[in-house]
Amino acid sequence: MERRARLGLAVLAAVLGIAGCGSATSSASSAESPKPAGKSPSAISRMVCAEEAAGEIAEVVGAKAAVTAPTWADHLYSCGYRYREGTMVLSVKELSSWPQTYAYFDELAKTLHKAAPVRGLGQGAFVVGDGSVVVRKDWKILLVDISGLHGMVGSPPSSRDTVALDAASVILGCWSGD
Repeated sequence: MERRARLGLAVLAAVLGIAGCGSATSSASSAESPKPAGKSPSAISRMVCAEEAAGEIAEVVGAKAAVTAPTWADHLYSCGYRYREGTMVLSVKELSSWPQTYAYFDELAKTLHKAAPVRGLGQGAFVVGDGSVVVRKDWKILLVDISGLHGMVGSPPSSRDTVALDAASVILGCWSGD
């Protein structure tokens, strides 16, 4: 029951826009079509590793992380959030169509062994057995991979799966448009 309550709070934080993410948000209207993956990562993808997002995740989680240098390969933008308890990896896969996006999302559900859906987060989301979270929004897939975290994180201490849901909620609270 505690996990369900934390999930509800995390989703509520995203819906209410607790995370401001200032200049990282897009001014695109939700009526616009998503933009296809390009030669370089979009502003939305770059935001997951930005100082402002890291600060807002630290506020929610209750612990600062050292963010590793981001990488961009095969339309996948990612970085690590290093805590004393290990590393959480945030990544965004940029795709170029709805069929590509749904196929990638479904493939992750299979390969990561989807455990349960997460309602109210993005346009589709699920958790996997280790507590990592996958979220679909427009033609982007966010993965909050906590397989490298060991033990509780933050103050007060939060379980690994709570950290993943909190981080995903912060990021989705920042994303608007493409």
